[in-house]
Amino acid sequence: MAAIVERPKKSGPPTYQVKWRQDGQWQSENFGGDEGAAQADQFKKLVEAHGNQWPYGWVKGHGFVEPDENPDDVPLMTYAGRYVDRLTGVDVRTREDYHREIRLHFAHLVHLRADGLEVPATICNVVQDDVTDWVRREEEGERDPQGREKWLRRPADPKSIANRHGLLFCVFQAAIDATPQLRTTNPCKKTRLPRVDDHTEEEMTFLERDEYARIAAEIKDPDARDLADWLVGTGMRWSEATALKVKDLNLTGDRPTASIQRAWKRAKKGSPEAFYLGPPKTRKARRPIVLTAAQVDVARRLTTGQGPDDYVFRAAMGGPWRHANYYNRKWKPAVAAAVAAGLPKKPRLHDLRHTHVAWLIARNVPLPAIQARLGHESIQTTVDRYGHLVRALDDEILAAVEAVMSVPAPRAGLRAV
Repeated sequence: MAAIVERPKKSGPPTYQVKWRQDGQWQSENFGGDEGAAQADQFKKLVEAHGNQWPYGWVKGHGFVEPDENPDDVPLMTYAGRYVDRLTGVDVRTREDYHREIRLHFAHLVHLRADGLEVPATICNVVQDDVTDWVRREEEGERDPQGREKWLRRPADPKSIANRHGLLFCVFQAAIDATPQLRTTNPCKKTRLPRVDDHTEEEMTFLERDEYARIAAEIKDPDARDLADWLVGTGMRWSEATALKVKDLNLTGDRPTASIQRAWKRAKKGSPEAFYLGPPKTRKARRPIVLTAAQVDVARRLTTGQGPDDYVFRAAMGGPWRHANYYNRKWKPAVAAAVAAGLPKKPRLHDLRHTHVAWLIARNVPLPAIQARLGHESIQTTVDRYGHLVRALDDEILAAVEAVMSVPAPRAGLRAV
C-alpha cells in the first residue's frame, strides 16, 4: 500500500510525498502547491490501482505525458549506443558485438501506439507489448516477399534471443537509473522468452573414450594430436590451452599443475593482428589445473629446451596454433575420416571440453569440483550445461538412499550407552 507523508515548509504550503515499495525498492513522487494534498491522494489511489507500480504513462516529475512530449526522450538506437560506449570492464571486440546487435536487431523494435500506428522506438515510449512483439519477430524471422523460399532475416535461436533481450533489459534499466530518470519501469521485465531446450537438436556432443580414440587416430600430425589430447584431458578452452606458456607449468612436486593466466581474444576489426593475449574469460577462469602423470610427460617433452615465454603448443612454424588453421587442416579432416569409418557423431573442437566434463561426471566427480576445473564463474552455469548428465548416476543415488533408509531407526525411549 502507498502512503502520503506531509513535509512542512518554512513558508508556503507543505509538500506531500507519496511513497510505496515497488519490487523491493522505495519509490516516491512529490506534490506541492495549494492542490498538493488532493493531487497526492489521487496519485496514491492510481499507484494502488496499478498494483503498487508507477501508473502507465506517468513520468516522474512531469505527470502523465505522451512519450513524444518527454523533453529528455531519445531514439532507442541512440540511447543503446551511448550505453554500450560507456560500459566498463569489456574488451573492444565485445563492445563491437554489442553495437552489431543493436544495429541489426534493435532496429526492428517499434512502438505500437493506441491508435494502431507503428512509430520508431524511443527510450521512453517502448512498452511491454512492444518488446513481446519484437521477441516474436526475432523468433519467426522475416521472409523475402519476392521469394518465399528466401529470408530477409532468418529466425534467431532461443539463446541468441535471450542474449539480445538481456542487452535490451540493461539499456532500459540504465534509463531507469539515470539522472534525471527517463523511465520508471523496465518493459523487458516480464517478457516470456522462447525456451532454450525447445529444439530437439543437441548443441553439445559428448564422446565416449573409444569414439575420441577413433578421431585421434586420424590426426597424423603428432603436435596436433598432443593438443587434442590436452584439450580433452584437461577441459581447457581452446583460447586458454593455446595461450599456455612454459612459465605457466609447475611440473614438480606431488601435484603438478598448469596455471591459466591468459587467453586469446579476438581483436578489433581492422587491427593488424586478428588476435591478442588478454585475461581469461572470467575471474574464476584464472585457475590452476592439476595434471596427470601422462600430461606431465607430454608437457616436459614439448617444453624441453624452450624459454619461459615460449608457447607449450606450437604450430609447424613455431608460433601459437590458430583455431581456423587447426580446425580446417587437422580436426575437420580427422573427424571426416572417422565418420567415413563409421563414427556416428560429428563433434566440434569445443566438444572436447564437453566430453571432458562427461568423463568426470561418469566417475562421480561432483559438480562444484567440475566448476572449479572448468573456470565457470557460477555453479549455475555448470548445472545448466551439464546437470542433465548427472541422471547417469541415478543408480548410485538410489543405492545410497536405500542403504540409509534400510537402517532401522532407533526406538523412542532408548538411550545410547
